Amino acid sequence: MSTTKIGSHKGSNRDNRRYLELVRQFPLRPIRTKRDYASATKVMEDLAVRGEEDLNDDELDYLDVLTDLVEAYDSAHYPEPDEGTPLERLRALMEESGISTADLGRLLGNSGLASQIMLGRRQLSKSHIRILSRHFKLSADYFL
Repeated sequence: MSTTKIGSHKGSNRDNRRYLELVRQFPLRPIRTKRDYASATKVMEDLAVRGEEDLNDDELDYLDVLTDLVEAYDSAHYPEPDEGTPLERLRALMEESGISTADLGRLLGNSGLASQIMLGRRQLSKSHIRILSRHFKLSADYFL
């Protein structure tokens, strides 16, 4: 008697009910809002935590497509670190988040400093970068 590992080849581990359950949880369509993004990443994380080896083929297919949708939203809404200078990236984040220079000043603890940074007269310090990376939930590398 030969044994075949479940999921070792396509079609061996299908469960359309599970796939439809996932689609009901988050339909596979373009992500347009932060709320949709949060829902999509929650479903994606729930699947990813289980690990690919524990997912059936339908769950893997769903996860592949959902990952593509999340990545498309990410590239449209969160610029990559190599796009522009740190100041340009900060400006883009502030604009997307609706944060003013005054808000940045409150965040950094000094409104004059925020103005100087936004005018390009001051560079971001390590301390500023830590604060910004925590606030925007990004790697500190984004601001370097």
